[in-house]
Amino acid sequence: MATDLRQIQFGALDAFRRMQGDVLALLGFGPTEISYSVVASGSYWRLRDYETANRSHSVLIVATPIKRPYIWDLTPAISAIRYCLGAGLHVYLLEWLPASNETCRVGIDECVQAVSDSLAAIASAAASSKPILMGHSLGGTLAAISAATAPGTIGGLILLSSPICFRPNESEFRDALVSLVPEPASESDPYPGSILSEASAMASPHTFIWSRLMDAALSAAGGHSMDIHARVERWALDEVPLPGKLVKEIVDTLYRENRFCRGMLQVGDKAIGLPDLSVPILAVVNTSDAVAPPASLVPMRDVLGPDRLHIVEYPGEAGVCLQHLGILVGREAFARIWPQIISWIDARQSAAGEAQPPGAPGSTHGSMHEGQAAEFEYH
Repeated sequence: MATDLRQIQFGALDAFRRMQGDVLALLGFGPTEISYSVVASGSYWRLRDYETANRSHSVLIVATPIKRPYIWDLTPAISAIRYCLGAGLHVYLLEWLPASNETCRVGIDECVQAVSDSLAAIASAAASSKPILMGHSLGGTLAAISAATAPGTIGGLILLSSPICFRPNESEFRDALVSLVPEPASESDPYPGSILSEASAMASPHTFIWSRLMDAALSAAGGHSMDIHARVERWALDEVPLPGKLVKEIVDTLYRENRFCRGMLQVGDKAIGLPDLSVPILAVVNTSDAVAPPASLVPMRDVLGPDRLHIVEYPGEAGVCLQHLGILVGREAFARIWPQIISWIDARQSAAGEAQPPGAPGSTHGSMHEGQAAEFEYH
C-alpha cells in the first residue's frame, strides 16, 4: 500500500516538474532540435537517423534512459550532434521511449537487444564501416555492456562521463544512492523519474543542489552562460517514467553488486565483464563530476591497459548547470575536448584502412577541429 501511494505521489511530481519545464520552454528555453527521421523502432525504443549526404563513417549514440535525449541537441549553438555532423559523421541516436504498462518489463537484456537491432539497421543501410558506439552517463554504461556482448559489430566505443565500475567506498554518490533509491513497486509498473531525481539530490546535495545554485549565480552575469543553464534546467525538469525492471537492475546488478566490473553480469546466456571489451575505447572523464568520478574508470584501466583504453580528462567548467552534463553543453568542452574526440574517431577510421581522400566527407581534413570550434559555438 505504501509503495502504491509513493508511485502516485511521485507520478504527480513528474507531471508537476514537466509543467515547470514547460514554463521555461514558453520563456524561450526549450530545445531546438535538428531534423531527423526514424529508421527503425521497437515497443520501447526508436532509432533516429540525422541523415546527411555523402557521410562515410557512422556514430551510434546511445541515449541515457533516465531523461529525454535532446540534451545532445539543445540548440544550434549547444549540440554535440551538430558538432559530429559538422565533422563529417553520419549520426544515429538510439532513443528510449517513456515506459508504459506494456513496456515496464524492459531490462538490461532488452536494452542490449535494442542496441544490437540498431546496429543491424545501420549495417543494412550499406554503411561503409562499422559504427562507433557512443554514450553519455548511463547511456554510456549500456553502450559498454552492449560492446562487450558483440564487439565485432562496432569500430570503437566512446564513453562520456559514464560510470562503469561501482566498487563500494570509492564514490560517495554511489554509496549513498544504493541506500536511498526505493525498490520499484512492481516490475510491471512505470517507475516515476522524479524518484531518481530526488534520490540523486539526496545522495549528493553538493552536486545537484548547491553547485547548481552557485552555477546559476555565476552564470547570471553572462547571457550565453545563463542561456545554457536555463536550457539544462528545462531538460532536467522533463521527467519520464522508466521501466521498473530496468531501474531494479541498474541499482542492484550495477550500482550495488558491481557485476559488470566483476565479470558476472548475465546478458542472455553469457556472463560478461571488462575483459570482453576488446574494441578501442575512448573515455572522457570530468574530474569535477561526482556521478561518474575518475575512480569509476580505474578498474577498467587496470584490466584493459593503454592499448585498448585512452582516457581524456576534462576539468569541468562554469555555466553548465550540472557538471555531469558539461561534456555535452560546455563551451570549453566543445573547444578543447570534442576536437580530441573527432581526432580519435578519425584515427580509428585510418587504422581500419578506411581513410578518405583529403577533403572527402568523414576524413580528418573534413573534420571540425579546434580552430573551428569557436565558429560552431556561436553560429
